Amino acid sequence: MQCISTPKRNLILGIIIGLSCGFGILLFGLSALVLIQRWKRNTQKKLRRNYFQKNQGILLEQLISSDENASDKTKSFSLEEQEKATNGFDPTRILGHGGHGTVYKGILSDQRVVAIKKSKAIKDGEISNFINEVAILSQINHRNIVRLFGCCLESEVPLLVYDFITQGSLHQILHAGSSSGFSLSWNDCLRIASEAEGALYYLHSAASISIFHWDVKSSNILLDANYTAKVSDFGASRSVPIDQTHVVTNVQGTFGYLDPEYYQTGRLNEKSDVYSFGVVLLELLLRKEPVFTTESGIKQNLCNYFLSDMRTRSITEIVAADVLEEATQEEIEKVSSLAEMCLKLRGEERPTMKQGDITLQLLLTERMNSSRSDTGDDEQDIHPLLTRRNVVASRRQSLSIELDDGAYAAAPQRSYNGSSLEREFLSSASLPR
Repeated sequence: MQCISTPKRNLILGIIIGLSCGFGILLFGLSALVLIQRWKRNTQKKLRRNYFQKNQGILLEQLISSDENASDKTKSFSLEEQEKATNGFDPTRILGHGGHGTVYKGILSDQRVVAIKKSKAIKDGEISNFINEVAILSQINHRNIVRLFGCCLESEVPLLVYDFITQGSLHQILHAGSSSGFSLSWNDCLRIASEAEGALYYLHSAASISIFHWDVKSSNILLDANYTAKVSDFGASRSVPIDQTHVVTNVQGTFGYLDPEYYQTGRLNEKSDVYSFGVVLLELLLRKEPVFTTESGIKQNLCNYFLSDMRTRSITEIVAADVLEEATQEEIEKVSSLAEMCLKLRGEERPTMKQGDITLQLLLTERMNSSRSDTGDDEQDIHPLLTRRNVVASRRQSLSIELDDGAYAAAPQRSYNGSSLEREFLSSASLPR
């Protein structure tokens, strides 16, 4: 064998050393990268654990485990699940911005489509109340209230996970203008108003503990694929013990809907929701926003506009043309009278949600019966009233039972005669012209 010359041997040795060094550096780099990634994951896990503890996640788990019904309904989602569901909170997934956070459209691992609300910062002293509200809202089972699936407490600000409602809000449809190519019929408006008020009545009186919404507005009344009303966004809501009639709080609600009595007392109560719902009724009647711009370019408050014009003009001169075309004068007068009562300056003079719910239910029933009588065909398709006649009948029956038991505290005991009760209620509580 020929001996390898010294230069060649040195070259081979250099190549071997170079390759060894290269592999060593590469191995070191890969190891460092793995260690850094592991360190980041551990840091993120630690941070998420800290946020979970700070946001009272343990309290929520205790509340869930202590309630047999809650365990199947309420879930504490991980941040990783929420990031996957929203594609890393992609801006293209944003459904809208509210006073209490940003709402994203998400798809969970089980293919459920959800709305994920990324809340604004919550003060440390308020987090326990937030958790209690989550636990309470998760128990609500009402067809006209958006279902809360759970929350995520592993981020700096809590995330709420709701059922996704397809058709957007009542506000969007009412005020989109002719460009949308769709408008709600008067039948739809009456039904949606009834469904929303029924849900609020449930929160105030029928739930296990009274819940006041405190941000009732048309943009918080969502509509599903069948245009069924779903009351949403409980970011300002509070659960209130039965023996507590009001709560002193920082400013809640939205300008144009906020109870004027709040500015004097700093207190919110169940009648604050009634006032806000009165504004929603005006939106349905007049098809104007709570604060709108007149033809002369002046900003006008809808409530002031309505109450002022009601003293000098007929209601048929004020309501929107679409409403005037479809609704009877009696229906317009009754709804406007109900709205007028809801907008009383003194909360004690306003009707309760229950009283308003009865009024709207009677209007729905009378309109349905009138339509069937006019056509003479029991199978006439009056969408969407007849598709929900069983719901209307059952709710009316339940209200009748409550009235017979003396629960209708605002009026003396009497037999439950639908039309006469409504006339007495509306005539006795209406505002003076």
